[in-house]
Amino acid sequence: MPTITITCDPLPVPRRRAVALGLTRWLRDRGVEPAHVVVHFTDHRPGTVFTGGMPVEAVAKDADGLRFASVVACVGTDRDEEFRAAFAEQVAAALGVVHPSAFLYLEFRPTPREHVHIWRSGVLRRADEPKG
Repeated sequence: MPTITITCDPLPVPRRRAVALGLTRWLRDRGVEPAHVVVHFTDHRPGTVFTGGMPVEAVAKDADGLRFASVVACVGTDRDEEFRAAFAEQVAAALGVVHPSAFLYLEFRPTPREHVHIWRSGVLRRADEPKG
């Protein structure tokens, strides 16, 4: 049940959709059911995030890339460092973080499937329970 929360400069809906599709396809190619991938976007508001005492909006911005993104990815506890490192690279590529002075923070939160509940067929079930 990968859940990815992305806080970044406001992106138009088509760009958000492209990011979500790119991440979903990458995860699908590694055995994750696409319907289980949740990507949530939150717009960064100026003056709410600081690095080294400076607001992140003071960081240079490339014309085609983001200057700031903070990402929290909840992934299964069975995912190893190789998976997380490759997924981090995929997130950066999907978001278009290319400028050398851009700020990208990515945190993984290993989440056991039994800690996730999903509404299925009118019933709230734990993610580790079989469908049906």
